This record gives sequence, C-alpha cells and structure tokens, in this order.
Amino acid sequence: MSASPYSDLTRPPLGARSLQRALVVPGGFWRRLDVVGETGSTNADVADAAREGAGEGLIVVAEQQVAGRGRRDRQWVSPPRAGLTLSVLLRPGAADPERDWPAVPQRAWGWLPLLAGVALLEAVRRVAEVDAALKWPNDLLARPEKDPGEYGKTAGILAEVTGDAVVVGIGLNVSTKAAELPPTNGLPATSLFEAGATSTDRDPLLRALLRSFDRWYGGWREAGGDAEMCGLLAAYRRDCATLGRPVRVLLPAGGEVTGEVTDVDRDGQLVIRTGEGAERRVSAGDVLHVR
Repeated sequence: MSASPYSDLTRPPLGARSLQRALVVPGGFWRRLDVVGETGSTNADVADAAREGAGEGLIVVAEQQVAGRGRRDRQWVSPPRAGLTLSVLLRPGAADPERDWPAVPQRAWGWLPLLAGVALLEAVRRVAEVDAALKWPNDLLARPEKDPGEYGKTAGILAEVTGDAVVVGIGLNVSTKAAELPPTNGLPATSLFEAGATSTDRDPLLRALLRSFDRWYGGWREAGGDAEMCGLLAAYRRDCATLGRPVRVLLPAGGEVTGEVTDVDRDGQLVIRTGEGAERRVSAGDVLHVR
C-alpha cells in the first residue's frame, strides 16, 4: 500500500490545479496562483516577486509558514494545513486602462487591510457559517463555541508597501484545535473549528475569499480608492466590533489613546472620543477592547 501524500487525513492539501482553473481565468483579476508546501513568509515571497516586476494579481499560498509575521513582527504560527496562509500582490498606484481603473492615491492605500477583512468575513460567514466580526484594523474575530460570550482572534491581516506595490497577507486559523493555538497577550486565539464551523474545508474557503477580494478590490479601484463611493466604508462599519467599544490604542510612535470608538471615517481611521470629550483620529495602532 502506498504511503499517503499527507500524514493527517483530516487536513488534506489544497488542490493547486483545481484552484488555478477556478480562479485564474481569462479576463479575470487573478493572474497567477502558487501553492507551496512550506515557506518562511508568503509576504516576503510576494514582496520579492514585486521587486522583480511581477504584476498585480499574484497569489502565494503556503501549506505551512515557518517564519510568518503579524503586526509589530509578532509571529504567526499554525500546524501544517490547519489554516489558510496567503499573500497577494497589488499595484493600486498604477492605472489599468484595460479595466478603466484610475490610479489610487497612496493616502487611500490604508483601506487595503480593511478591504481584505471585509472579504475574509464574507467568505467565513458563507462557507463556515460562524459568528464573526472585524476588529480594527486587521483582525477577524469569532466566538469560540465553548465560550460564546467572548470573541477570539481567528485571523490576522498584514499589509506592507514595497516600492509601488502593496502586499496583503492573511493568516486564518481553520481546523486548529484549542491545544494547538498559541498564547496571546490580547484577545485569545481561536479558529473556525473551535467556533463551531459547519465546514473546515480550506478549498471553498480560499475560493470564496479570493472571489470576494476580487469584487471589493475592483469596486474600490473603479472608485479611485473612495471607500464610501464603492460601499466598502458602510460594509466595514456594519461588521466592525470595535465601533461603540471603549478601547485603549497603543500608538506606533509610543503613547496611547483611550476612549470610546465613535466611528471609522472615510480614510479608514478610528475616531475616538476621549474621557476629556476630545475627538482623536488614529490611523495605526494596536487596539485593545476594554471591558
């Protein structure tokens, strides 16, 4: 009897050929999809491709990532084939005459991780049917089935600018079990499995995610990066669990802002009403939901 091509029968590998046929189609946005068994970081791989002149629409998916990074260089680890780990290459600053897309000014690029969050939320709800929400600016939350009163982090998003390109990386815990989840300093980590997903099949999840991303990105590009015009702002506000919450925001340059979140504005910034009644707008930072 021949050996199995993978050791864990509950975590089959992604079908690279079928994914290619489904997603890389004539006239479509996605141009190339590479599924690799193991890599250090899909963001680093796509950034290297960007520096070598690759066009937008490249996708790199890893069955295992051994040196993945989140915000502030935090590690993102997952057992082999237990999650979705991927990065995509975008060039929003270049006009695309074939699609009638104008160039998007760099000040609007901060919407890209939020856009990825909306696309991921749609895919997770459609395929896994879990109770999920967005945490500004780059996390997907889900309620663990055993502790439905508290959200846990099930995915992280990291967008990095490389020259005139943007690399957007997504790490989603899919079939990860509680004992396999890493410890965290903030919200506890969870997975779609722990949240009671009706399906942990990564293939339809990946297809749904990339199709949703394609749709939102195309609308955002057509609108020249105007998140309100393309409906992205309304979609993000609707599903953002940070809105209306008391928060503590650790700023990249040091210091912090505390108060109640009143809005996500047209630029994707968090609007916070401080205890003194002042309004602060935050474009980046680590957000802690305060109970």
